[in-house]
Amino acid sequence: MTYQAPYKDMQLLVAQAYQQQGLDALESLDGFDPELANAVMEEAAKFAAGVLAPLNSVGDMQGCRFQDGNVITPDGWQDAYQQFAESGWIGLALPEEFGGQGLPKYIAQPVNEMWLSANLAFVMFHALAQGGSEILLAFANESIQKRYLPKIVSGEWTVAMALTEPNAGSDLGALNTKAIPQQDGTYKIKGQKIYITYGDHDLTDNIAHLVLARTPDAPTGSRGISLFIVPKYRVSEDGSLGEFNDVHCTGIEHKMGLHGSPTCSISYGDQDDCVGELVGELNQGLMAMFVLMNEARLSCGLQGVALGELGYQRALEYAKERTQGTNSQGEKVAIVEHADVKRMLLEMRSETFALRALGYQIAAQIDATESAVDKTESNQIKKDRVALLTPIFKAFATERVNVMAGQVIQVFGGMGFVEETGVAQIMRDARITTIYEGTTGIQARDLMFRKVRGDQGKALTELLADITQLASSFESDQVFAAMAKETQQVVTKVTSLLDSHLLNSQGNTSSSDATSLHAVSVPFLEAMGILCCTWQLLNVLAYQQVQENTDESYMQNLRALAAFYGAYRLPSAMAALKVVENAGAGVSEYEF
Repeated sequence: MTYQAPYKDMQLLVAQAYQQQGLDALESLDGFDPELANAVMEEAAKFAAGVLAPLNSVGDMQGCRFQDGNVITPDGWQDAYQQFAESGWIGLALPEEFGGQGLPKYIAQPVNEMWLSANLAFVMFHALAQGGSEILLAFANESIQKRYLPKIVSGEWTVAMALTEPNAGSDLGALNTKAIPQQDGTYKIKGQKIYITYGDHDLTDNIAHLVLARTPDAPTGSRGISLFIVPKYRVSEDGSLGEFNDVHCTGIEHKMGLHGSPTCSISYGDQDDCVGELVGELNQGLMAMFVLMNEARLSCGLQGVALGELGYQRALEYAKERTQGTNSQGEKVAIVEHADVKRMLLEMRSETFALRALGYQIAAQIDATESAVDKTESNQIKKDRVALLTPIFKAFATERVNVMAGQVIQVFGGMGFVEETGVAQIMRDARITTIYEGTTGIQARDLMFRKVRGDQGKALTELLADITQLASSFESDQVFAAMAKETQQVVTKVTSLLDSHLLNSQGNTSSSDATSLHAVSVPFLEAMGILCCTWQLLNVLAYQQVQENTDESYMQNLRALAAFYGAYRLPSAMAALKVVENAGAGVSEYEF
């Protein structure tokens, strides 16, 4: 069993996002049309299936080794990395000025999904290269950009994001790594970081660590954090490598999944000889790092889509091959004929498809805002929409892929519990996606307090209006009228909760109200995730109604998929909103 990119789905959703987000009207994206996207996706699909997918189980079984202070990646990793870099995939969506191809995100999104499905552990470095480069483009001085960006974009060097410390997990304000200013304008870095993805490895000659640290006179908490670029080997003014920079890997984690991706503990300045350079302004490190974190959160959401697709493909193939039981005529049948197996397969298929559509729309909307000539109010509305959807996409996609991974194993039955079938790897790899780059609880809190309460529901209200308008266009459809009506009922319920629970006229809340809202922020995000998936499925149907379709059987399946989601998953949104309505019940009263 191997991975094959769902090319037809991707082609449809890329073209739809391109048109609906108005990218065809942007002069800066002239030439970056769906025809180019299809050509790029075709080549990426070959690389994903031919090079990366065969190494997925190798990485899982072998894992990384820590030997004599060095990290050794699984067999085949080095050769695959060289092919990946030489083919230009790392710089696909990075500026041509520094050696990239400069493609828009809406084209990069399906390509990235292919990498993540084919071999998630291998390509963990890729989002770091993309996000790290965007940080340097936005905040670093010209000298740093010239010395680092060409090497990162080409894949000669990789990027590591060093945030977490043993005493400071999600609370970055508690970090203690020090940055001591030197007379030459550099800083001596000293501290410990943990959970550093690809913090050390044998794939490249150098690794550029983006390290959050404090200067001696920095304010306390998150207001005193600065960002520094700290290479494993020092980089001279002409960009050549110098001496070792006192950056030591002290060990790698033995993890539940993602065995092929080294998760490192890093020590900076054991010999008081670790040199870093300031990126951006002093005490503004979190502002810069949020660029990478937003990139990483969108990548995490896409990981949920990618692993969901991989699981679905594995489950479908097995369900077609495995015979068990008989039909009404007494004939032996494959388990794909059993209604409950069909239910599980359709649940995986429908939610993966809908979340893919949502992710592609977000990517295209980012392209629209970044490429817009005028910075009008409508452009800000699009930015606010991206900000609103990002935590929903990240958290809901990753939570759902964990459910899907369980369904894959369920389809396989006892064989799913046996490692030789390979599907247990999906469950093990998927579990971390709800945790890193901000847990589901953190995403839900971000949605509830920063995105919804932050603008007093403005962006959410505009999203709900768009969903209502779309749903109303299906009111007279014999198949989808009930789904449209229930969608509108969910929208009405969210709107009611905005007034009664989520917002207030003062724009703030008492401590007891805050506790209650924190307690129901995840159910609220879940409801929004289901609503957004419903929105996207209806959106595809509406879009296809005005297109010239030659594959009627494919479209019939999409209509069946939407009808299934409306019947089996949409009702869960109202249940989740009922939990929100009962905010805080028992939470404050119970004593642990």
